[in-house]
Amino acid sequence: MKSVLRRVVVPLVAVLVGLLPGVVAVEQASALTKMTHSQAAAIFRAAGITWSSTGNCSDWNVSTCTSFTNINDSTVYGVRTLKQASGCAVNITGGTEVGHASGTYSHRNGYKVDISKYTCVGNYIHNTFTRIANRGDGALQWQSGAGNIYADEGSHWDITYYNCGGC
Repeated sequence: MKSVLRRVVVPLVAVLVGLLPGVVAVEQASALTKMTHSQAAAIFRAAGITWSSTGNCSDWNVSTCTSFTNINDSTVYGVRTLKQASGCAVNITGGTEVGHASGTYSHRNGYKVDISKYTCVGNYIHNTFTRIANRGDGALQWQSGAGNIYADEGSHWDITYYNCGGC
């Protein structure tokens, strides 16, 4: 119940009184909840979000799999928010499995997912979020109002969720 209040009521009230940036900071500072692959998959499935892997597997120790093991709940709910807000098809092609770059806000630490590049999703990101400086590797980036980063890596979107984006 406390989580529902934090995720629904607090942001709603904040929007009404114009304090959303402060709520985003609180959301980012709150404790992360890690999910199992099964828990995340159930939420994605219920939201109509698909996932795929070149290895047709979900083992987080195999780079050709797409795994959600130890993914942050804010990442799961952030992807769901993207799907709901955009109305676009969303297919996850990368999760917490090995083989991604390391770092604090990494795939392995549960902050990132890769999604397929569809025209609908690209148009939504370009038209809704703010274009920011290119990433160090040259990838074009957009930032949502909640502070999440959407990087165009050419063949897919690499998304960093610091919070759930108003879920």
